[in-house]
Amino acid sequence: MADYVKDIRAKVEHMPLIMVGVGGAYIKDDKILLQERADTGGWGLPGGYMEYGERVEETLKREFKEDAGLEILSYRFLTNFDQEFFTYPNGDQTQVLTPFYLVTAVKNQPAAFDKHETKAIAFFDFDHLPEIHFASHKKILAYLQTLL
Repeated sequence: MADYVKDIRAKVEHMPLIMVGVGGAYIKDDKILLQERADTGGWGLPGGYMEYGERVEETLKREFKEDAGLEILSYRFLTNFDQEFFTYPNGDQTQVLTPFYLVTAVKNQPAAFDKHETKAIAFFDFDHLPEIHFASHKKILAYLQTLL
């Protein structure tokens, strides 16, 4: 994926791109699992961009494993978020379509996340969330609270 996006960016530079990013929420004992991102240092939901040729559900499972270190056993689709716009520090612009899922079960094993992706993972009460880095993640967390 990194080469795919890098190759496209070499052609279109900072021009806005529509990207597909898949995310998931794992809620246990009324607490939400969040990742402390290695790239920004901020907290957010596990998820990331779809790789070329990948299915949406494969992206969900791969990203959850990389970001949270957990293997998804079951999940259900919640909704699409499609009005998420982001400009990266280097000027790259994106509109992200995000199919979003509720993770309902994970494999019972210690979390082994990718340290290039994640500094830490932790469960938080919805009423005591850490500073959330992305505005889109704040919007998704507010949506999730309406479901509880």
